[in-house]
Amino acid sequence: MKPIENDAVAQTFEAYPQKIRRKLLVLRQLIFDTAASTDGVGEIEETLKWGEPAYLTSRSKSGSTIRLGWKKSSPAQYGIYFHCQTNLIASFRTAFQDDFKFEGNRCIYFEENDVVPVDVLELCIAVALTYHRRKTGPQAG
Repeated sequence: MKPIENDAVAQTFEAYPQKIRRKLLVLRQLIFDTAASTDGVGEIEETLKWGEPAYLTSRSKSGSTIRLGWKKSSPAQYGIYFHCQTNLIASFRTAFQDDFKFEGNRCIYFEENDVVPVDVLELCIAVALTYHRRKTGPQAG
């Protein structure tokens, strides 16, 4: 597991309930592993956005921000958030409607006892981490 180097991010994870924290840390690691195995993504910056752990392709600028979150108002749910002004969730909803539960145009969410379809989620993460590259690359138009 990649150590958390940002103190504010570490404190945010520590504030989550233990069972949810473990689930979010697995998603966090999946983001880093996917970035490492996806051409052109490069180093991931880990920071806070809207008080939640966020993952950015600051150096390569290849992708859209991904956030991880949990809300006290829905204590048994946690989610992976994508930028709401992209078509990412709409694409994921079309391609993977039987694999995930969605919240609006920004989130794939899970119940704390769900089995996360890691292989499919990894594809979604890779698409988000290369969103800008695909949008402006040779195949755009």
